[in-house]
Parts: sequence; C-alpha cells; structure tokens
Amino acid sequence: MSEALRSIKPQVRGCFSALVAQRIEHLTTDQKVGGSNPSERAEKSAGRSVAIVAAARAALEAKPAAPGRQRALFSAEQDLMLVRLAADSGARRGELAVLRHGDLEGRVLTIERGLSQGVLGSTKSSRTRYLTLGRTTAALIHDHFCTWEARLGHPPPGDWLFAPDPARNSYLSAGCLSHRFSRLGAAAGVAKPALHRLRHGVATHLVDQGKVLKAQARLGHADPSTTLRHYSHCGPLHDEDVADYLDRLLNGDGDIE
Repeated sequence: MSEALRSIKPQVRGCFSALVAQRIEHLTTDQKVGGSNPSERAEKSAGRSVAIVAAARAALEAKPAAPGRQRALFSAEQDLMLVRLAADSGARRGELAVLRHGDLEGRVLTIERGLSQGVLGSTKSSRTRYLTLGRTTAALIHDHFCTWEARLGHPPPGDWLFAPDPARNSYLSAGCLSHRFSRLGAAAGVAKPALHRLRHGVATHLVDQGKVLKAQARLGHADPSTTLRHYSHCGPLHDEDVADYLDRLLNGDGDIE
C-alpha cells in the first residue's frame, strides 16, 4: 500500500462507518430491513460501494499533480472511476477491463467485448448491450478523459478506459482491476472486498424491487431465467393475499370466491 493511501486509512474507515450508518437513498430501498432480508444485503452492498469510492477519492486528493507524480495521479483517478462504474453498471470485470471511451456516448454505454481467460473477444452472452449510466458516473468518465488530454497537450494515442498510463495504448487485465479494488476495499475497512460483489449488489437491488427484466438487461444475462436462477431468493414476497385466502379456507369461513 502506498504511503499516501496508508496515511488516509483511518479517515476512510471513519467515512465507511458513517456511510453504512445512514441510508444511501439513491442506491437502496426505502423499506425497513431486517436481519437476513434481501433489502439489507442490497443496502450493505451500496454502503460498501460508496465507502470504497470515498477511499479512491481520498487517495486521489492525496496525490497532487506534481512533476514525477502524474502516473500516480492517473492511477488514483482510475481507481475512483473503476468503483463508480462497476457499482453503476453491474458489468463483469472482464467487460470493464476492455471498455473504450468511444463506447460511451453521452450517458449510454455500449458493452460489446470482454475478456475470457485473458483473451479479448465478445461478451459472455455473445451479445452487445446498451445501458444508461448515472449522470455522475458519465461525467466522471468524460471529465477524466478531457482532463488528461489537456495535461498531455494532445489526444492520447489510444482510448482504453482503464490503462496503465495516460497514452492508453493498452488495457489493464481483469485481474489487475480486481487487485486494485481489493486494495481500496482494504483501505476502507471492508472485509474480503471483491469486485464482483458490486455486480451482485446491482442485481440484488433490482430483483428486490421486482425489476427482473431490467436486471437481466443490465447484467447481460442471456435470458431472464438465468437472472432468476441466481437471484430469485432476493425477490420480494407478494403472496399475502394467497396466504389470507388459504387461511379462510382452512378455517371454513363461509363462502370463498
């Protein structure tokens, strides 16, 4: 862990505690949640995501744009962008690794490629999908590219979103993105941080809201049955009327329609 990141660790842990203690309204449900309720798991995922974003932002601010530290600043900005984009899009890590700036038009992100065992190819479902990003996420990406083009004094030769340096001639591996996320999670005091948890957080929240088809589209599952197979346990219960009907039937309460 770098000295800059180590120095802000206590501050970030405090930020994490405060964020988990409050409702993260734009990412969680409004209903009261209990011990093993799916909504609680969604809320914890949201708190974890925001906490690690805070860690990335603190690391960014701890690395000013001074001569010899441009690459460190570039890396810190990308860490922040990674967490925000993963928590917003629900994309697979192999898809995140090979995104290009040209894949984002306004707020609409095109996901048409992915990494499988390090090999660049199509997405897991072999389908291109389109999804709308939050305004903050889209602005973060566009601003990042505009800022670094100004710093370089010319457009970069490449346009990979996650790259080892501002030239962007190559992309980072999926494993590298996971390692960066784990490092930030540890700084935020998150137990066993893993990049795929942000994807599961998106899925859990949407299914909990009854938005199975929207979850399928955002995650890039081949069909809704895949989404239901993995996340049906997160869905809300809508069978109170059935329970009441059977209760009256068992009690012999007169005529039952």
